[in-house]
Amino acid sequence: MSKDYWEKIYSNKDSNEFSWYQVDPILSLDFIRKYSSSKDVKIIDVGAGDGFLVDKLIDLGYSDITVLDISEKSINRVKKRLGKKKRLVNWIVSDILEFKTNTKYDIWHDRALFHFLTNNNDIHKYIQNLEHQLSKNSKFIISVFAEDGPKKCSGKNIVNYSIEDLITIFKNFLSVIETKNYDHITPSNSIQKFNTFIFNKFQ
Repeated sequence: MSKDYWEKIYSNKDSNEFSWYQVDPILSLDFIRKYSSSKDVKIIDVGAGDGFLVDKLIDLGYSDITVLDISEKSINRVKKRLGKKKRLVNWIVSDILEFKTNTKYDIWHDRALFHFLTNNNDIHKYIQNLEHQLSKNSKFIISVFAEDGPKKCSGKNIVNYSIEDLITIFKNFLSVIETKNYDHITPSNSIQKFNTFIFNKFQ
């Protein structure tokens, strides 16, 4: 997860040139609304890039939002887009594998970060952080490329996951609540197959 690599990516492309571009993240919003107990739950969006989820959460009245990304350029894009509303968000520039906090989140959202982790050590670090930073009975919302999805993204190799794969990875402290297969249509009108999961932390 090279910071320099992602800073270069965000220096050379506009938002609507990325394959993950999604102005209206309907699925993520539906799950957050469905599984949040109130508008003041602590939400973190990891690997958020310059995505529009934070804009929509603010508009819906969520009041404790954290956005994390390894790229400062991507976060600055969102701050500029939000204008004065940027003060309503906690901004963190960090590699998710190095992110340390004592804050416990009620909802952890990850759309297309986890599948960039291609070695077991990095996957283990992510899982450790996730377990430590989720409160009990919190929700973990994750979207990854499905087994029949793309094999690369932004020039990087990724790991494809079936529903069974991901349930097994997180089974020690998370129980699956809901799964969904969906097709993401990219700006170039190609189809990316995703698997999305909602987990509950039972420990």
